[in-house]
Amino acid sequence: MGTRRMRYVVSACLAGQACRYDGGSNPCPAVIRLVEEGRAVPACPEGLAALPVPRPPCEQAGGRVFSRDGRDLSEDFLRGARLALRKALEQNCAAAILKSRSPSCGFGLIYDGTFSHRLCPGEGVWARLLREEGIELYSEESLPPELGEEKKDQQ
Repeated sequence: MGTRRMRYVVSACLAGQACRYDGGSNPCPAVIRLVEEGRAVPACPEGLAALPVPRPPCEQAGGRVFSRDGRDLSEDFLRGARLALRKALEQNCAAAILKSRSPSCGFGLIYDGTFSHRLCPGEGVWARLLREEGIELYSEESLPPELGEEKKDQQ
């Protein structure tokens, strides 16, 4: 009888899905493995909001989400974040592994809204909803401790 394994919701781009604004992905081997093992469910708030791929990059400014071409997409991002949160709750996810710096998934530091690659303190729309629901947040840059323990167990 092993320890109960945590179920994760993960940013779909980290699971290798081509859903980034530029049509690419950000594959993270640990996240891909979790999905393959059935321990994680991928979700992309922007995809769930039916935003196109590719699309102009977006950043947060003044509590709103804007595309580089100046469109306010805050309502789209919030709708997608709510749908992605629902998916996480329906799948009984206790934690999330999210794409750092994203206007949806980032937490701690996100892009500052100037489209100049500068970071500022903040959190993405989906990350905020997950945190408010009590779901633990991790990123591809700071994976959950249990993933490190699993590596030791496999050696």
